[in-house]
Amino acid sequence: MVRRTQKGERDNAHRQNTRKVLFIASVYTHLAAFHIPFMRLLQERGYEVHAAASSADGRKEEVEAAGVTCWEIPFARSPYSPANLQAFRWLRALLKGHHFELIHVHTPVAAFLGRYLAKATGQGPVLYTAHGFHFYRGAPLKNWLIYFTAERIAARWTDGLIVMNDEDFESARRLGFQPEKNLFYVHGVGVELSRYSPSTSANSIRAELGLGRDDVMVTCVAELNPNKNHAFLLDAWQRLSPRCGNAHLLLVGTGEKAAELRWKVEQEQIPRVHFLGHRKDVPQILQETDIVTLVSKREGLPKCIMEAMATGKPVVATNVRGSRDLVEHGKTGLLVDLGDVKGLATALENLITSPDLRADMGRAGLGWKKIKNYALERVLEEMSAIYMHFLSKDFRARCD
Repeated sequence: MVRRTQKGERDNAHRQNTRKVLFIASVYTHLAAFHIPFMRLLQERGYEVHAAASSADGRKEEVEAAGVTCWEIPFARSPYSPANLQAFRWLRALLKGHHFELIHVHTPVAAFLGRYLAKATGQGPVLYTAHGFHFYRGAPLKNWLIYFTAERIAARWTDGLIVMNDEDFESARRLGFQPEKNLFYVHGVGVELSRYSPSTSANSIRAELGLGRDDVMVTCVAELNPNKNHAFLLDAWQRLSPRCGNAHLLLVGTGEKAAELRWKVEQEQIPRVHFLGHRKDVPQILQETDIVTLVSKREGLPKCIMEAMATGKPVVATNVRGSRDLVEHGKTGLLVDLGDVKGLATALENLITSPDLRADMGRAGLGWKKIKNYALERVLEEMSAIYMHFLSKDFRARCD
């Protein structure tokens, strides 16, 4: 049975006469982190916004606070999980009971099920944002067999595909999507640049952690999951730590790997690692940070790197799709190969021990002309044009 979780029910008669749109993702954490501005955009256009996801990871209340009607759908991220059978049934019941003029899906499993059921129940147009296809250059063969095949199948149920990096754009074309017809390139999920501009505010996070002005803060803002590859980062940190006694590693985020990573730090006695959990003061933390790092195995277009550049910080990242779309090696940061522990340790150490290099790369990132393309205002304009195209009477008439 589908459960509605928004406080303050509206009567059914009113709901039958409203224009409704639906966002679908595996977890509310994803929607809260990236999509509330786009939900508000549609609300401002007069649409009643609904969301369907699992609240297992929390943050559903943030979506509810935006005035969104939230439905509990027990998606599992793994395509192998039997929990997705129940998610399928609950989502089907939701869609049979409501008509949505537009459905915007995210995350692979939820997007696949959502697209199929949207077409099976006669919903309005379906948009899919690929936040980094799980098939990519260098991906394991099983990723291609599972996720590429799934996208080939789901293409027939997808009215519009939105991508945010060059490699995914070319992959989408190979899947048969056509630019400006049903394939759209947007500049990520947008960053409120003013919130991340360099600041001279008090050192609150340094005070909280008991750090001095000469201590170097290296910050990673990422969910603690296998893809974000924190174990690789900790291995490099262990290697460089004897030579950089004034450096501290801050891990911002929560996730399934939290306990395992804490155990690794404790058992291997890796020094000066701080687990900060979920934080609402990320802009402030980044303003006080000296270096930002992200060592993911794959990315779409990482928001935390854009945030780092907006605060004028150098970045050390893995040389993967999405990250290399943003980081200019040797100018705004340093890129290292996946699995190269020595290379990652060296890159971090070079920046930790050179304040001048940090300042030069930070200034280059902040002055990068393209950073303005990733401003939330710009992305809202891009998404508004896409939404209005698919919600237009002309588009709906062509579909009838």
